[in-house]
Amino acid sequence: MSRPVHFDFPADDPERAVKFYSSAFGWKFDKWSGPFDYWVISTGADSERGIDGGMSPRSAGATSSITISVTSIDDSLKKISDAGGTIVRPKGPIQGVGWFATCKDTEGNEFGVMQSDQSAK
Repeated sequence: MSRPVHFDFPADDPERAVKFYSSAFGWKFDKWSGPFDYWVISTGADSERGIDGGMSPRSAGATSSITISVTSIDDSLKKISDAGGTIVRPKGPIQGVGWFATCKDTEGNEFGVMQSDQSAK
């Protein structure tokens, strides 16, 4: 089985969103030092049930999504296509993190698949 491991959501005003989620839920935000604006969100202790996520400034068409960890992104993309899903954004690297692709299920919901690989460039 493959499990959801990450969520993402866009924000019109990231500073306002950080204040809201920190105050309402106690989440911790760390600004990523990568090539684009992104905040890594910690939603609780690793020993607690749940997943962490991220936030970016809203861009046209941006929506909330989940990311599912997979062992092989190539095998997973084939299985997704074979099951009737579509590949929205093909496999691409997130430098130092892994390989990522965006897909849609048969209901039109977008989700991401991620294969961890620190050597991804």
